[in-house]
Amino acid sequence: MALSLWWLVHLLLVTSSCAHNDFYTSIGQMTDLLFMEKDLVASLKDYITAEEDKLQRIKRWAEQLDVLSAAASQDPEGFLGHPVNAFKLMKRLNTEWAELESLVLTDTSDAFISNLTIQRQRFPNDDDQTGAAKALMRLQDTYQLDTDTISTGQLPGSSSAGPVLTVDDCYDLGKVAYSEADYYHTELWMVQALKQLDQREKSGTVDAVTILDYLSYSVYQQGELERALDFTRRLLELDPTHQRATGNLKYFEYQLAKQKKAEQSEEEERRQSRGRPDDYLPERRKYEQLCRGQGVRMTPRRQSRLFCRYYDNSRHPRYVIGPVKQEDEWDRPRIVRFHDIVSDGEMEKVKELAKPRLRRATISNPVTGVLETAHYRISKSAWLGAFDHPVVGQINQRIQDITGLDVSTAEDLQVANYGVGGQYEPHFDFGRKDEPDAFEELGTGNRIATWLLYMSDVQAGGATVFTDVGAAVQPKKGTAVFWYNLFPSGEGDYRTRHAACPVLVGNKWVSNKWIHERGQEFRRRCDLQQSD
Repeated sequence: MALSLWWLVHLLLVTSSCAHNDFYTSIGQMTDLLFMEKDLVASLKDYITAEEDKLQRIKRWAEQLDVLSAAASQDPEGFLGHPVNAFKLMKRLNTEWAELESLVLTDTSDAFISNLTIQRQRFPNDDDQTGAAKALMRLQDTYQLDTDTISTGQLPGSSSAGPVLTVDDCYDLGKVAYSEADYYHTELWMVQALKQLDQREKSGTVDAVTILDYLSYSVYQQGELERALDFTRRLLELDPTHQRATGNLKYFEYQLAKQKKAEQSEEEERRQSRGRPDDYLPERRKYEQLCRGQGVRMTPRRQSRLFCRYYDNSRHPRYVIGPVKQEDEWDRPRIVRFHDIVSDGEMEKVKELAKPRLRRATISNPVTGVLETAHYRISKSAWLGAFDHPVVGQINQRIQDITGLDVSTAEDLQVANYGVGGQYEPHFDFGRKDEPDAFEELGTGNRIATWLLYMSDVQAGGATVFTDVGAAVQPKKGTAVFWYNLFPSGEGDYRTRHAACPVLVGNKWVSNKWIHERGQEFRRRCDLQQSD
């Protein structure tokens, strides 16, 4: 019996461990954690009520004895001269104090501890906390937010004051950056923590000495000896016996004496570039600018060529009477948006089907071809086939009718939910010439076109941006954007390089259909000319 119980516990632990997978990468799955926490709070309140009831019983007993002992102590012999008092004294000491002892030792926490132990198997782990912290820093960089804006909850797109970060929260963010050798963000968040301490905010875990220790080292690692020296001196004013700071003070002074004076312009240039990794390429800067709405602006002449229209796909029988609303988003490459393309009920059903299947999104390693997770793709995805539910088949048919392309050779509908700071950095949907085997196992050719359906509105961030041409498409629930990845010649259109911007505020759900070349021979005829 004991052995069987051990195996059951072991199985539960292994199962929970296997099921645990990057909570922070999907807002949809994180909602389950909120309900779990709500259940734990209810259990905790039951425990508090039981403890308070126990303490009230003990308090009443103590108050009764206090009155009795006060009366008895005035004339002990006279008090005990009454036989009832003598009997009750014997009874109290022999029986009632033992009952009180039993009451005090009664553990009312069993139910709460049991519930907590079970639910703990589903808790996020250190990787989730680190991932969420790094996501905040990614949002900070992409949308150029200062630490005070994030700490006070005043995020762009947020309708009201949001949750605030405490001194301890800021310190923890700084520590995550420090553990990643990211001294730029270490400095930003430690300065914010120190600022809030200076404003008399209380902390139960960290003091100014500890924060200054991190600060002096992080700015030193960025080459700012004078600031490192200032932080070290301030630390020693608070704690003159700090051994590491004492040693650092002498070292920083020695290094500063050797350092040649730099021109002010060089110093300013270094300050502007500090903290950025070596691979901070122009495309990354352009990507972040587009995410902030600072992208390329079309000339009025080009803009005038973009239209909205009712579209029936060459008088398709399904859309002659009820054509769909089509809007030009960009001209080269041509990107169009279809409005009111699916109903709220259909989108909710797709989310419901996808949610239990969501798994961390992967990318194909260009060297090994193996699917793996990546820091530049923060989301969870699931695949739905037409056999999963009639609504999936209906959406597939709608895509075929509107685009005029055969979807029988397309990939299943991919549903994605983005988590904290969820993003997908610039990439191509099609296989390039240096990836000849990209879709060989499918046997359906390259990805000729992409259909991207937005299944939620996003309060701030989350745009789809095309870094090569400067286009930015904002998420809008119930709309879909469509573009061709290949020219009619079959050559890849490198202008379609695109990215999903980090979600700043909100919950982003999308589903996409990648349509392949096979089956399109008579629907989109090949052309030897590489043209739109």
